Amino acid sequence: MNLIIDIGNSSCKSALYEKGELKEFHKGSNSEIEILDKWNRSFKLEKTIVSSVITIPRRMEEQLSSLPCPTTYFSNRTPLPINVLYRTPHTLGADRLAAIMGAQGEAPCKDLLVIDAGSAITYDFIDAEGNYHGGNIAPGIDMRLASLHEHTNKLPHVGKEGETPTLGYDTETAIRSGVINGIIYEIEGYITELKKKHPELLVFLTGGDQKSLIYKIKSCIFADEFLVLKGLNRILTHHDNI
Repeated sequence: MNLIIDIGNSSCKSALYEKGELKEFHKGSNSEIEILDKWNRSFKLEKTIVSSVITIPRRMEEQLSSLPCPTTYFSNRTPLPINVLYRTPHTLGADRLAAIMGAQGEAPCKDLLVIDAGSAITYDFIDAEGNYHGGNIAPGIDMRLASLHEHTNKLPHVGKEGETPTLGYDTETAIRSGVINGIIYEIEGYITELKKKHPELLVFLTGGDQKSLIYKIKSCIFADEFLVLKGLNRILTHHDNI
């Protein structure tokens, strides 16, 4: 049983995979893995992979060091079966590479755009030959909503849940629509531009905010909340075979 751990800016996702199939999933705090003791007692953990965009908290480090199986800490130095063309690979987020690997596992030998809508929104492109060209990073929904409040004197802090008309009819809907609809137009713009050169482009959407966006996007997109976990499991399998 493979234990897969993805530590993000605001949460920790963990999963158990057996022969490529998801068996258990848990989302919780990024300060400790609440489910780990239970899984350790209930399943035979054979190997673990950890990806983190933050410094791993001490409590979590203690939990991981007590596991009865080898642990791989995924980074941009971990060998991958793709060609990374990013000019500064040492600054490339491991979660971005994991999402790319997850999408490529679902649609091999295809031109792929992977959009991860979390605290930040990342856009990453890999071509059908397995060349990762890079991508872009933009503020996520919550970050944009918060910044409008924090960097102005009078605009309120608006939540992302609620109406998003094409044109806001009050300040609350104007802010929410400006942020969320703006992100939709942003996503559609990237897809349109990349399809000029890669007409067979496939698009994957993942991340905590994918459910807030997927039904508003006109282009054909595959939504997969487990894309990063799938990618990490694939990386772990590749790591064992080299």
